[in-house]
Amino acid sequence: MKLNLAIAGLLTAACANATTHCVVVSGLGGEADYEQRFAAWAEDLNKTLGSVDSDTKVTVLSGAKARRENIKAAFDTAAGQLKAEDALAVILIGHGTFDGSEYKINIPGADISAIDLATMLDRVKAGRQLVVNATSASGGSVHALMKPNRTVITATKSGTEKNATVFARYWIEALRDAAADADKNEVITALEAFKFAEAKTKQFYETNKRIATEHPMLDGGDAAGPVNAGRFALLRIGSVQKAAADPAKRALLVKREQLEGEIDRLKFQKAAMPTAEYKRQLQALLLDLARTQAEIDK
Repeated sequence: MKLNLAIAGLLTAACANATTHCVVVSGLGGEADYEQRFAAWAEDLNKTLGSVDSDTKVTVLSGAKARRENIKAAFDTAAGQLKAEDALAVILIGHGTFDGSEYKINIPGADISAIDLATMLDRVKAGRQLVVNATSASGGSVHALMKPNRTVITATKSGTEKNATVFARYWIEALRDAAADADKNEVITALEAFKFAEAKTKQFYETNKRIATEHPMLDGGDAAGPVNAGRFALLRIGSVQKAAADPAKRALLVKREQLEGEIDRLKFQKAAMPTAEYKRQLQALLLDLARTQAEIDK
């Protein structure tokens, strides 16, 4: 653990200057209502993610722009610009299909498969990657997209849940509602946004007395999924957002997020560790976290 903390300390300065690139793809709606809905959701994401942090770049490909060549060009740009310390978030909105073996998102022209997306993503060096596939049949994309440094969130648990989804609506709401910040540290992570949107999606079907045709999943149900998702900060809010504008405070915020990630990872490993060793490492992390928070609060 001392070695891990030392490495985290060395990375803090670099991560303080890290950037996040978000690529939002809004596919075909098929009907006027869906076309308008998908385009509106994409624009909402553009406004929300693009206005909160100067180090976040958002590329939105919606309607006629959501063609294969434009999507590939967006990933080529990310591959040329992003470094290992940077982050990449990809959000897919629209209709998806699954033929039993291959998932595709419906876009103008030739559709793009999960394998195509994975190939594009693999070329991007960003050490933290997040894919939020909010389309129908999105569960069918998990196997192709999953990778150790990549968190995959889907609106459905399998490729056979083919009805239009509402998950995207609540994912966007999570980024706008402070209630999504479950631990009240003024940083909304992918895990917090997922849990918020998952609960809202379930509530939607219960309130409307409808059989749920979508069941959101995180990393296909992999046990390590929540740990990885909890380490992916989507946006900062409140006083933390203001503090991030100060270079010195920003470095401390990055360190705090790293320490919180270390604590989550340690808790995940608890069952396989001697109790005394677990308590020792946890106490050291909590003390470092408290000192870091005190510096932020000055």
